[in-house]
Amino acid sequence: MKYSNVIVSGLCMSMVSQVIAAPTDVPSDEPVTLRIISSMATRQLLAELIEQFEQQSKYKVKLESVGGVDAAKRVEAGEAFDVVILSATAIDKLIDSGKILPDSRIDLVKSGVAIAVKEGTQVIDVSSEAAVKQAVLAAKTIGYSTGPSGVYLTGLFERWGIADQIKGRIVKIPPGVPVGSLVAKGEVELGFQQLSELLPLKGITILGPLPADIQIMTRFSAGVPLNTNQQAAVEVLLNFLASPAATEAKINNGMEPI
Repeated sequence: MKYSNVIVSGLCMSMVSQVIAAPTDVPSDEPVTLRIISSMATRQLLAELIEQFEQQSKYKVKLESVGGVDAAKRVEAGEAFDVVILSATAIDKLIDSGKILPDSRIDLVKSGVAIAVKEGTQVIDVSSEAAVKQAVLAAKTIGYSTGPSGVYLTGLFERWGIADQIKGRIVKIPPGVPVGSLVAKGEVELGFQQLSELLPLKGITILGPLPADIQIMTRFSAGVPLNTNQQAAVEVLLNFLASPAATEAKINNGMEPI
């Protein structure tokens, strides 16, 4: 699969007057620590990219990754962050509610949903819509996240006409808890989650992505809160996260650069 070049779009008007070519172009010698909140789906990727960024710049970054729903609630409540990285839909809602600067959304990656079982259990076919439906019907327990992929899967099961049949087998996953961790413990037989969240986990076998005709690609974006006072440093960081230098890490973490 070929991946398109990263396109930086949607920078807020106060941040487009300068183009910063690299994270080493730090406009101040004052030590600055940027605070990021993100959903769990981008945790591994951001940890890797932040390490690279800190090695190349004079800035430090404190990353907190939690369930996307909880992250959005904290931003809505006015908690101070310099960057928010969530699904594009969540960022847009925060813009509409006046918590994120208008036109500050920068799309970073797209990520699809994959299916996992406990390591050592029988590998089953998930290569077609019919095969996935059969796997869901056969599973004793099914788990998926509370984020956008979970909402989509709920709708998919309803469209298949099996929602009532399997509702007693759905395991509710607490926000911020990886579905794969419960799969590894044997508490969930068939787990659905963003590939990026499944890849780092031990004790599971990833059967594959959802087939293309039922796949959901979630776009993850960065937004700049109104209450940040570090816009110059934020611009440096976001330019790096959206630059070609970050492409390899995105692909290695199961995501598609935008």
